[in-house]
Amino acid sequence: MKVTSNQKPVTRKKSKERKAPPLKCEEILCAGFGGQGIMFMGKLLAQAALLERRHVTWMPSYGAEVRGGTAHSMTKISGDYIAGPVISNPSCCVVMNYPSLVKYEGKVRDGGLLIANKTLIDKLPKRKEIKIVNIAMTDIASRLGNVKAANMVALGALVKKTKIVSKASILAALEEVMKNRPELLALNKKAFEKGYKAVHST
Repeated sequence: MKVTSNQKPVTRKKSKERKAPPLKCEEILCAGFGGQGIMFMGKLLAQAALLERRHVTWMPSYGAEVRGGTAHSMTKISGDYIAGPVISNPSCCVVMNYPSLVKYEGKVRDGGLLIANKTLIDKLPKRKEIKIVNIAMTDIASRLGNVKAANMVALGALVKKTKIVSKASILAALEEVMKNRPELLALNKKAFEKGYKAVHST
């Protein structure tokens, strides 16, 4: 005997998973001298991308190169798997001093972005095939009371110009890293906001 029912089957809504939007692989190289927070800048960018469930690699430079020379960190952010961490031709390059500009500006890929610290760099490259953002990062940080916050000014400019990660993700990562240092957290947030507001979005 076949039993029939007029009751409609109950369908359950699938829970929405937080998925990263499609994203090409962005390669970001940050460079400067020791003490400018180059490693922190790249690492924080990577942590923010992880919060957005992106694929990430981060590779710092240490050793003799950091002491007195140009230190750098390499960060890759992608919506897909990443083959390796090494960056030869970055899509985005942040240079915090003149030696870093000399060393890396020629390596930025065509159509890429170069963000320069105007306070310490009085000459910019003449390349026409890249975008250039020139901000007095150290001056801005100095007015906030600590020149070491210049790296966060740079990061604010980078996020605003490229939208590589969201502003909210950077601030969330920053709060996690500095949750036990409230004064430093407040300073870095202010520096990030200053850099974010200093450039026009694309």
